[in-house]
Amino acid sequence: MAKDKNMNQDAANDEEMTVTLTLDDGTELECVVLTIFEAADKEYIALLPLDGNEAEDGEVYLYRYTEINGTPDIQNIESDEEYEIVADAFDELLDTEEYDEIVGEDELDD
Repeated sequence: MAKDKNMNQDAANDEEMTVTLTLDDGTELECVVLTIFEAADKEYIALLPLDGNEAEDGEVYLYRYTEINGTPDIQNIESDEEYEIVADAFDELLDTEEYDEIVGEDELDD
């Protein structure tokens, strides 16, 4: 997966936070941070590539997220079991957000 990662945010312009991943083959991939969420008492980050085939496919990357002395850090999820827990939590988060959007739109129609 990713070897190096850099997190950038233009706070003055309140732009989306992005992460540049350096993949194992040396390719750099810029991603937007979709969300940081909790699963199994740990924090994780969901990243969506901005360009390339991954962006066209809507592929989301999930990583373990921590902050060390205030500096964000992401690590690969090493086990299939942990990945399943994280993927299920992310799917549940998406379902909740979609539900909230639908309910919010219906309330506006009243």
